[in-house]
Amino acid sequence: MTKIAVLVSGSGSNLQALIDANLSGQIVGVISNKPEAYALERAKKAGIQTAVIEHKQYPNREAFDDVMHQQLLDWNVDLVVLAGFMRILSAKFVKAWEGKMLNIHPSLLPNYKGMHTHQRVLNTGDVLHGCTVHYVTAELDAGQALAQGLLKVNVHDDVNTLADRVHVLEHVIYPQVVEWICSGTIRHTEQGVLYRGQAMQEPVQFCKF
Repeated sequence: MTKIAVLVSGSGSNLQALIDANLSGQIVGVISNKPEAYALERAKKAGIQTAVIEHKQYPNREAFDDVMHQQLLDWNVDLVVLAGFMRILSAKFVKAWEGKMLNIHPSLLPNYKGMHTHQRVLNTGDVLHGCTVHYVTAELDAGQALAQGLLKVNVHDDVNTLADRVHVLEHVIYPQVVEWICSGTIRHTEQGVLYRGQAMQEPVQFCKF
């Protein structure tokens, strides 16, 4: 059984979606860099171990990441899921978990890496928007995309309505990708990422128009 750890900083709505999905893997722990994060309450209600590792207590990013890394090893984690974790990870940490760490980004990567994606989509006048689940690499939002949720931008959409609509999609595609990894449907190999035994060329797309 795949052992999963979820890294959080905030309310944890994606964590809740993972808990509710009844994955074939097991969420063995939740780490937060913020002791007040509501995601910790969600974990405790589900009977999941939690650890608070406050980044402010460490002299640099590497020292903070080393403590997180040790916690993940202590839990014998197979897969790390970033769910609203608001820290940039060190290259050393990312390398240690290469092919075993996922993130979800609120845009159709490779478009709109970084912050303020909803506003940027509105500024550009794009017809389509959405979210992308991808492997984490040292380059921000650049790891291989595994799945995307697509929606049509409505004429009346603003930043808040777009954010809410994309969130709904996140809660669908993130648990699905995690389950695919737990079941072996998606596999990270030295030769590349396999989906149903074949080399993955494009992310699986989920459309909500």
